[in-house]
Amino acid sequence: MADYPQTGSLITNGDTANSVDAASHGQNFNRTGVSLSTMILIQVGQVTVGAIQEISVTEQRPIRQIGEVGTDGIIDSAPQKYTEINGSCNRVRFDRLRVAEAFGRGFTHVHAQRIPFDITITDFFGYSPENQQDAMIVTILKNVWIRQINYTYSANDYIISDRMDYVAEAIYSQLSVGDGNVATGGARKLDVAIDPIEQAANRGERRGSLDAPGLLYAVYQ
Repeated sequence: MADYPQTGSLITNGDTANSVDAASHGQNFNRTGVSLSTMILIQVGQVTVGAIQEISVTEQRPIRQIGEVGTDGIIDSAPQKYTEINGSCNRVRFDRLRVAEAFGRGFTHVHAQRIPFDITITDFFGYSPENQQDAMIVTILKNVWIRQINYTYSANDYIISDRMDYVAEAIYSQLSVGDGNVATGGARKLDVAIDPIEQAANRGERRGSLDAPGLLYAVYQ
């Protein structure tokens, strides 16, 4: 496996199943290491949402920086509020389905929503040689509420597109193989800093990580 000397980015791959002899002679095979959105499946329960042109997810929380009189700088920083999850979806009005219907809901207008729903995003990103099966990352947007729906009828563009803005209570991801941890260092096998509380929150076993005991003493080794 060849990587770029300055950055370590993988350029070619000599570890494929059919390249053992070639790799032993110093040969490498071309590869595609880019994540492609053509391998994404979006579902609500068992309903697959089609005709989506774009879906976005934003996770954010404010960070409070602590200054000090007598110190010319920041002495500490910490989150001061829970993480907010929101996003949007652009979908062509296809198969006689408006956007809320396409997400498996029996209404078309925002004010009609009474119960939140979950959105599942499955990324079929590759194959796991260690487990001899396809590998995928499954991300769950938990308890989604529709915040806004808008659409335009235009004389210049006959194709109708719906845009839906949403908020979610929580988000988590699981890997379909191994121990379920998504952040494993990637193809480069980076030595990522592992904290069991962070990984549990990332897998959805906890709503957050700051409420775990020992926070003031938690450090990366």
